Order: sequence, then structure tokens, then C-alpha cells
Amino acid sequence: MKSGELAKRTGVSADTLHHYEKLGLLTPSSRQDNGYRHYDQDAVQRVEMIQRALRLGFTLSELAPILKERDSGGAPCQSVRKLATAKLKDIDARLEELTQMRAQFAAMIDEWDGVLEKTPDGSQARLLDRLPAMEPASQRPKKRPNRSQR
Repeated sequence: MKSGELAKRTGVSADTLHHYEKLGLLTPSSRQDNGYRHYDQDAVQRVEMIQRALRLGFTLSELAPILKERDSGGAPCQSVRKLATAKLKDIDARLEELTQMRAQFAAMIDEWDGVLEKTPDGSQARLLDRLPAMEPASQRPKKRPNRSQR
């Protein structure tokens, strides 16, 4: 199939397919004399797998060496697992940050509700001027696990 048909079947653009090819993620099975790329049926599954990986947070630059190793007969399974483990750790850290940010927002809104109750109708409460100083996540002290988590 030509790149246009592969693009249509997988829901990506032909430019995306060409980008994947440049990065070594996808290889056409052949090229015609006129330069048209031809892909076999396996290319559909390959593009769909790349798209699933991207939706889960893998990057093209992470996938390229893994797929290159796999295509050359290697078994990059441990590398894939390490990468997924690192991604899970990043997700856990982001969830912790979001949980802390949510708590800060809830406290801020509670405080603002008190301010709004005391603010006459039509008057400015200047809520944005009351925004608390929030420490960047990288500067916040790490929470120590409680005994049940050790």
C-alpha cells in the first residue's frame, strides 16, 4: 500500500509517516521507480503500536532505539520495562504535586469564600491579589513516608 493509504488506515498524516521513517521507526517495504513508498500490512500494526505508545507518554526518541534493536533481532524487553518503570515514577511524582496543588487551591477557595461574604455586592474583592505564594514543586520538602509505608 502507498503511504496515503497507510495514513488513511492508521489515522495519521503522510507527513507523520515520513517523519517516522526519518527517525527509523518505520521502513517502507519497497519504493517504486517514481519514489512512491510502499508498505506491507505489518506497517499498519507498527504505526498503531507507535500511536498507542505515544498516547501512554513514550516519545519517538525513546521508541527509536527500542524498535531498531527489535528490528535487528534483539530483545529490548528489559529496556522497555525500565522505561515504563521510570514513566510510572514520573506519573506518581506528578500525582503527588497535583494532590498538593489541589489542597492549596481548596484552602485558597475557602479563604476567598470568607472574603467574598464580607465584600459588598458590586465591590472588588481583589481575589487574585490574595493569591498565596506557592513554592515550586522542586523546592518543597519531600514528604516522609509514615511507618506503614516503610
